[in-house]
Amino acid sequence: MLQLINVSKGQDSTSVLRFKGSDPVGNSCQAGCATCSALNGCLSCKPRFFFYLELDGIKQRGTCMSSCPRGHYGMRSPHISTCIKCKADCASCFSENFCTRCHPGHFLFRGKCESSCPNGLTANTALRECTECPAGCELCVGRNNCTRCRTDMYHLHGQCNHTCPPGFEPDVQLMQCVPQIHCEVGEWTSWGPCVRKQNTTVHRRGEETRTRHILRPPSASGDPCPHVAEIRKCATKKMQKIRERRRTGHRGIRHKLQQQETSAKRRRIAAWPVVEK
Repeated sequence: MLQLINVSKGQDSTSVLRFKGSDPVGNSCQAGCATCSALNGCLSCKPRFFFYLELDGIKQRGTCMSSCPRGHYGMRSPHISTCIKCKADCASCFSENFCTRCHPGHFLFRGKCESSCPNGLTANTALRECTECPAGCELCVGRNNCTRCRTDMYHLHGQCNHTCPPGFEPDVQLMQCVPQIHCEVGEWTSWGPCVRKQNTTVHRRGEETRTRHILRPPSASGDPCPHVAEIRKCATKKMQKIRERRRTGHRGIRHKLQQQETSAKRRRIAAWPVVEK
C-alpha cells in the first residue's frame, strides 16, 4: 500500500502529497504526475488532475487523469483530487448519490438506478431509464414515441388511438391503424358475341357482355369495387337474317303494288272515250 509522508508546496504554491520513494517531476513520470515512482507509477498529481489507481496485472499503479474513467466520479479537495468508484448499480455517475446511467436490469429515475419504475412510467430497456410514455402506451422509447399500446388501443405513428383517423382502418390482429385500400379496376373489354338464351322464342333478342378486371381489391373499410360486367340486348345472326328477309319482302310487295297501280292507271286511260273534233 502507498504511504503518505508529508504535504509540501508544489511549484505553483499548491499542496502536493509526497509518498515514500517518490521522485520529483522530470524523472520519467507520466503526464499529469507531480511525483512518481518506477514501482507504483504516479504518487501525486499536478493541479486540476485526478489521481486514479488502475490495475496493472495484480498490482495497482497510480495515474493522473484530466477526467475520471467511466464508472467513476471526480472528488476534488485542497490536497488531492481523486477518482471514486460509482455505486454498484451505476454504470456512470456525477457524484456519490447521482447516477447518470445504469447497468442492464436497472433503470434511471431521478439520479438513482431502480430495478423497476414507478406507476405511470415505463422501463425503457434501450435507454435503461424510466420514461414517461404517451397516454395509453405500455412501452415507449421517448415521451412521444410509443412502441406498444394497451390491448384496447391501436398503434399509429408512435401514438395510441381508441379509433383510427380518416384514411386508416383498424387491424385487430396487429392492433395497428393501417391505411385503407380502395378498389381499382381496369378498362372494359370489347363486347362479346351476341348469344340467345335457350328455350326462348325465335324472335327473342340475344345478349352480349363485356367485363373488366379488378386490379386491386379493397380493404375491409375501403371503397368497394364497381360492377365488373355489363350486359345489353343485341340481335343474333338468325334474327338479322329474318329482319333482312322482311325488309326484302316489303320492298318486293311495294314494287308489285306500284306496278299494279301503274297498270290500272293505264287501263283507265285507255277506257276514256275519244272526242272527235
